[in-house]
Amino acid sequence: MLNKVKDYIRKHKLLNDNDLYIVALSGGADSVALLLLLDEMGYNIHAAHCNFHLRGEESDRDELFCESLCQQKSIPFHRIHFDTLTYAETHKVSVEMAARELRYHYFEELRSDIGATGVCVAHHQDDSVETVLLNLIRGTGLRGLTGIQCRNGHILRPLLCVSRKEIESYLQTKDQDYVIDSTNLEDDMLRNKVRLRVIPLLQELNPAVTENILRTSENLTEAQGILDSIVSLYKNSKSLDLNELNKYGSSEYILFEWLKAYGFNGVQVKEAMGAETGSIFTSSLGYDLLVDRGRFVVEPTLKSLKPLCIPEEGTYVLDEETKISVKKVPVWVSREERVATLDASKVHFPLTVRRVEKGDKMVPYGMRGHRLLSDIMTDRKMTLFEKRRQIVVVDAKGIIVWLAGIRISDLCQIDDTTTEVVEIHYN
Repeated sequence: MLNKVKDYIRKHKLLNDNDLYIVALSGGADSVALLLLLDEMGYNIHAAHCNFHLRGEESDRDELFCESLCQQKSIPFHRIHFDTLTYAETHKVSVEMAARELRYHYFEELRSDIGATGVCVAHHQDDSVETVLLNLIRGTGLRGLTGIQCRNGHILRPLLCVSRKEIESYLQTKDQDYVIDSTNLEDDMLRNKVRLRVIPLLQELNPAVTENILRTSENLTEAQGILDSIVSLYKNSKSLDLNELNKYGSSEYILFEWLKAYGFNGVQVKEAMGAETGSIFTSSLGYDLLVDRGRFVVEPTLKSLKPLCIPEEGTYVLDEETKISVKKVPVWVSREERVATLDASKVHFPLTVRRVEKGDKMVPYGMRGHRLLSDIMTDRKMTLFEKRRQIVVVDAKGIIVWLAGIRISDLCQIDDTTTEVVEIHYN
């Protein structure tokens, strides 16, 4: 058992000899075995116990057991008490989820406070098999079939190479007691039903079912790694081309893996794959996805923009990222996209800076008739995202004098009679 865990730690480079680690110690067989094994290997460890006060005297018994064990082994012991039921009610989550959130938040705080490299938890092979089956029951993608991973950020799992039976056998040889959580013997929770009823039934059909599921999840982990390497090529992209993705043979999957970081779910991705150009989907994390002629474009959901009034020369803040500077200067003609030069005698203050609105028209420079701004932007092949961000400068007579960064109005162009220029900088 000791050599098996040693080899697993070495193979996956989980622990370093000189670093400090926290062992999540509940008092059950798995966490007690993990504590003993890491202590026997000579790692520098502290133990951390969470009392969730969910099982009355049994919860306090577990805490006292863990404290006593750490005293015997001269291992520093940390503990925390939680009002789990109140937390669950306040945050509108299940008691199980409340305990999970409280536990991992505490572990991370403690890790940071004492300068530990990681937190070791005692998940083993049987837990991984249960997770695969649970995900199958609930519905899952490929990642859900890879089981529990040995590393997740600062959370480390050195016992994923051994079974519950091996752990109990190890503790027997050590003549080491442990506590039993009575709720683990009840089948009212889904995981317990899988553990106590589903897996034994599957073992009747095939005694090697646990090993087979583990081997399958390992194979799928390898496949997931290949897909992750493809997705990583696009992780910093704000747009993906469907034709580019098709060369991998699984464009929908890659699109999902890319988009889930922005809060989009599988249903939205499936709908987006068949959506028309111009369709927009909004995620739970505040991002919009645009379907645009075979491309998928992501950007933060557009915030509302209050029109900005410019009564006179000066520099004005339009939003967090944009400033507008206006001043009157001697005659010159700008060739820069972000700078407009207009005949001062043809521009009437106050000016208003706002986003393009439906039905907006202007007389573009070099033309005589009005054109819809939407048509001008379409001619430039602007995406819907670019169109909705586009701003205009409107004078006091309601004339759009500048489609910012694109075109000035012919009605205020500079000519031979111009004596002064209004210069507008759009930064």
